[in-house]
Amino acid sequence: MGITIGIMALQGDVEENLNATREALRSLNIDGNAIQVKYPEHIAGVDGLIIPGGESTVIGTLAMLNGSLKVVRERISSGMPVMGTCAGMILLAKRVYDRVVGETRQQLLDILDVTVERNAFGRQIDSFEADLKIKVIGEQPFKGVFIRAPVIRETGNGVDVLARLDDSNDSSKSKNKSKIVAVQQGNIIGTSFHPELSGDTRLHEYFIRLVKEYKSR
Repeated sequence: MGITIGIMALQGDVEENLNATREALRSLNIDGNAIQVKYPEHIAGVDGLIIPGGESTVIGTLAMLNGSLKVVRERISSGMPVMGTCAGMILLAKRVYDRVVGETRQQLLDILDVTVERNAFGRQIDSFEADLKIKVIGEQPFKGVFIRAPVIRETGNGVDVLARLDDSNDSSKSKNKSKIVAVQQGNIIGTSFHPELSGDTRLHEYFIRLVKEYKSR
């Protein structure tokens, strides 16, 4: 039986994640599909979920208004794998603040035990790319695409750090030394960057393997 991965299609990099997920499925030769999901009944039928980059406040508010936020939280708590990229990671977090406005008080899934700082690298003009070492996907560096990106300031128990941005692989300013930019907490993956924009499907492949394992239980 094939797997179905939903891309939360309320706002953000939806098409990019659809394309990356489908390419990753082909690369792994796994029977499956990626579909857009918006409403609770759609989310109830998928085996894994990707929450894309975009505007975290908009995604969270729309998900709350249409009732899908509650269903997503329940599905993740029951073991369904989820990957949040950039805004998606913010939505997954327990604690979020902005260096300008302080605590954001936005709608959150409140399930990934991290503290996230929004817009940690500056504005859109400060976007950059950097090679990252992510051991769970192999030795070859992964190109991280950072666009108005958040950063993880604190992690709780059970949260594994997958990638850090430091001087040895950072093509931007040295002030970014040793910032946590990717984590995993069991069935939850969060990244500060946009793997769907990298042209490299290895993180999507890693996520798909989690989904396949979950489906086979």
